Amino acid sequence: MDLRALTRFDGRITRSEWWLGIAILLVLSWILIVILSAFFGFAAVDLEDPVAVQQALMRVMIPAAIIPIATIYPTLALYTQRWHDRGKSGWWTLIAFIPVIGSLWIIIELGFLRGTEGPNQYGRDPLAP
Repeated sequence: MDLRALTRFDGRITRSEWWLGIAILLVLSWILIVILSAFFGFAAVDLEDPVAVQQALMRVMIPAAIIPIATIYPTLALYTQRWHDRGKSGWWTLIAFIPVIGSLWIIIELGFLRGTEGPNQYGRDPLAP
């Protein structure tokens, strides 16, 4: 996978590149959450003390909320390129705001259905030789 796919909104990517990009973002998010949790003192909490656990969770909440915000740009880039491969505008990502159906639609269409064969208005077929 070309890591530039995480930073650009033009062109097309394959299903496997999309899944790999999503996996990379998830792993990076998990790593950052573990690091921030340790940095903000969650690892040193007595788990049997509910007040201490609650305080530790409050300390981790703000950094943990920043991580999804930081991954919005690369996620939107991946989604847009994959929609392009399906012959659709990146604006189709907004379907995610429809509860349950939107998320399922995105997973099925971007993760499992093949892109349009041959070139389309968004570029050449990434599976073409």
